[in-house]
Amino acid sequence: MDNLIIREMKEEDAGIVDRIYKSIVKTPTPINFQRICEEASQGRGAVSFVAEYDGNVVGYMISYILSGGFGIDKGAWIAMLGVDPKYMGQGIGKSLATEIFRFCKEKGIQNIFTSVRWDSVDLLSFFKAMDFDRSHFINLRKVLE
Repeated sequence: MDNLIIREMKEEDAGIVDRIYKSIVKTPTPINFQRICEEASQGRGAVSFVAEYDGNVVGYMISYILSGGFGIDKGAWIAMLGVDPKYMGQGIGKSLATEIFRFCKEKGIQNIFTSVRWDSVDLLSFFKAMDFDRSHFINLRKVLE
C-alpha cells in the first residue's frame, strides 16, 4: 500500500483509535484510549504503533513489554489490533505487526504473545498468517461478582 506510514503512537491518537475500535466492535466501550495512548507515547512499558494512510490514522497495534513473568524472562504481549473497516484486507495489520516484531527483535525479545477468542476466525487467521501458534500457556479467567 503506497503512502502507508507506520509510526509510534502519540497521545493525540486516542480519539481516532477509539473511533476505529468502535467501528469494529459496533458497541460503546469503557476502554480509556486516552490513558493507553498516553502510556504508549511516554514509553511506560507500552510499544504501540499506528498506521497512517494519506495523513489519516487507519490502524493501530497496542503491545506491552513483559519482564520476568511466569517463566518468561522477557517477552511482549499484543493486547489490541484494529484497522478501520474501510481499509481492512490491505496489509495494514501485517505492516503494524512487522514493526512490532522489528522493535522486539531490536530489544532482544524473542517471545511475543497474544490472546484471541476462539470464535474470532478473522483474528485467528491473521495471527496464524503472521506465524503465531499455540503457546505453552493456557488462558485462565475468574469472574468477580
